[in-house]
Amino acid sequence: MSLPSSSHNKIANRLAAIRSELANANLDAFIIPRADEYLGEYVPEHNERLYWATDFTGSAGMAIVLKDKAAIFTDGRYTVQVRLQVDANLFSYESLTDTPQIEWLCDTLPAGARVGFDARLHTLAWFENAKATLAKAQIELVAVEQNPIDKHWQNRPAPSSAAITLFSDDSAGKTSLQKRTEIGALVKKAGADVALITALDSFCWLLNIRGNDVPRLPVVLGCALLHANGDMQLFTDLSKLPEGIEEHVGTGVSFNSEAALADTLASLQGVKLLADPNSANAWAQNLARDAGAKLIAGIDPVSLPKAQKNAAELAGMRASHIRDGVAVSRFLAWLDAEVAANRLHDEATLADKLESFRLEDPKYREPSFDTISAAGANAAMCHYNHNNGTPAMMTMNSIYLVDSGAQYIDGTTDVTRTIAIGEVSDEQKKMVTLVLKGHIALDQARYPKGTTGQQLDAFARQYLWQHGFDYDHGTGHGVGHFLSVHEGPQRIGKNLNAIALIPGMVLSNEPGYYRADCFGIRLENLVVVQHCEALKDAEREMYEFDALTLIPMDARLIDKSLLTQGEIDWFNAYHQKVFNTLSPLMSGTELEWLTQATKAI
Repeated sequence: MSLPSSSHNKIANRLAAIRSELANANLDAFIIPRADEYLGEYVPEHNERLYWATDFTGSAGMAIVLKDKAAIFTDGRYTVQVRLQVDANLFSYESLTDTPQIEWLCDTLPAGARVGFDARLHTLAWFENAKATLAKAQIELVAVEQNPIDKHWQNRPAPSSAAITLFSDDSAGKTSLQKRTEIGALVKKAGADVALITALDSFCWLLNIRGNDVPRLPVVLGCALLHANGDMQLFTDLSKLPEGIEEHVGTGVSFNSEAALADTLASLQGVKLLADPNSANAWAQNLARDAGAKLIAGIDPVSLPKAQKNAAELAGMRASHIRDGVAVSRFLAWLDAEVAANRLHDEATLADKLESFRLEDPKYREPSFDTISAAGANAAMCHYNHNNGTPAMMTMNSIYLVDSGAQYIDGTTDVTRTIAIGEVSDEQKKMVTLVLKGHIALDQARYPKGTTGQQLDAFARQYLWQHGFDYDHGTGHGVGHFLSVHEGPQRIGKNLNAIALIPGMVLSNEPGYYRADCFGIRLENLVVVQHCEALKDAEREMYEFDALTLIPMDARLIDKSLLTQGEIDWFNAYHQKVFNTLSPLMSGTELEWLTQATKAI
C-alpha cells in the first residue's frame, strides 16, 4: 500500500543513501537482516537497522537493497503488518520462509554481480552457505568495512548507559570463579585453548552479572573469551563497570573495551578457538581464522550448564513463580469482575493492568517479553502484538488469550491463560479441552534419562491429531534464571533436537490451537525436569516434570465429558495446589475469586 508522503520520502532518501554507498563500493546489492552483532533474539533500539531502512517493526525479517529496486522478506506472522508499515512503491513483499533470500539474489542478479553484507550481523554458518550458493551463480559475497546504514543514521539513539549490576553468588548458587573453572574444563575437553562466548546471557551467567542494555533481557552488551584454565577476557563498555566488580567476579578476569576485540582476535595465531558457527557472528570467527587461529566448531560450552539450574537458582524460580501466581490471579479476578459488570477493555489496557499487579512486587524488573494480549480472532495469530496496530476491544461471548511473563531478580516467568468472556460455544470448549488433554499428558510424562524434547512433543499433540488438528509452533522452550525467557539448547518440538533433558532444566509446556479469523487457545505452564521419585527404584533412571506455574486455568472452557477420570484428577489436584499455595497471600474479593476458580470440577 502507499504510505503518507512524509514516510515515503524519508525511506526513499535512506535507500538513496544506501545506494550511493553501493555505487562507491562497486556493489550491486546490500543485505540488511533484523539483527545486530550479538545475534540475539532482541535488538536494542540503537541497532534496529532494518527498521531504519524500511519502517518495519517486526521481530524477524530481512531487506535486500539493489541498485534499482528493493525487497523485504517477512514470515507469516507479519503478512498484514508489513503492508501497513512498508511502502509498496519502494519494496516488494517476499516470504522469509518460502523465498530463500540467497536464491532470490541468484535469480535476480547477473553473473559477476557483487553482494555486500555486514559480517557482524550474520552467523559464520550463514556466511559459508551464502558464499557457496552465490558462487555457483558466479556472484561474489563481499564483507563491507563499515555498514552503510551506520554512516547515514543521523540522530541514532544512544546505547544504554546503565551500569552493570552484580548478581549475588548466593542467588547464583556458585561463584564466577567456580563456573569459569568448570566451563574452562569443557573448553579443554573440546580440544580448544579458548572459547568465543558471544551469547549475552552466557557471559553474564558466567560472571554473575546482569544488565539493562537490551529490552526484556537483563544482560550487558559485549563479548568474551574464556580460556581453558578459567581465565576470561570481557569486552564491553568500560564506563558501565560498577565498583567492586573485580572482587565480585574473582581472579582471572580482565575488562576491555569492545573496540579492543578486533586486535585480540587478530592476535590468536596458533590458538585453537572453540566457537559456535550457528550463533556467533562471521566477523569474529573469520578475523580469528585469518590471523591463524584454528576454529573448532561446537555449541556454546556455557549453554548446557546454564540450562541445568542448581538448587539456589531453582529456589529463586519457585519463589518468583509463587509471587507471579498471585499477581496474575489478581488480574484474572479483576478481569472477571469487569466482564460481569459489562465493562469491556481493549488489549492494551488489559496488558497494562496485568503489569500493574506485577509492578507491586519490589523484585519485579520488567516483562520477560512483549505481552500477547489477544481478544477474539487476534488470538489466532500466535505471536500477535497489540502494539503493531490499533488494540482491539474485547467482545462478549468470546475467548481472550493472554501470554505474559516477568523478569524478577530471583527468576523469570512465562504463562499463558485462555479466558472465557461471557458464553462460549461447545466447539470452543471442545478445542480448549483437547489442548488441555495434551498439556496434562506432557505434564504427567515419565521418561528415561537420555530422552529429548523432540521425543516428548507428540505427548502434547496426540489428542489434537486424533481429531485432525495441530499447531505450528514448538511445544516448549527453555527459560533462564533472571535471564532469557527463550533459553537453549533444550526445547520440546517437532524439529530435530538432540539435546537430552536433564534435571534442573526449566521448559514451557504450551500446546495450543488456532482457528484463523475465529479464536486462539494456548495453555502454558513452566515446568522443571526432576528425578521421578515414584520410579526411583526402576531399572532405568527416570525423570518427570514438576509445574512451577501456579495460576488457575479457566474451568468454564472445559468440556468435562471429554476428560478421563485421571485427567479430571490432575485438573483438580493442580487447582488444589494453586489454592493451597496462593490463598495465604490473597484476601477479600480476590481470595473469594481464587476459591471459586480452583473449585474441583
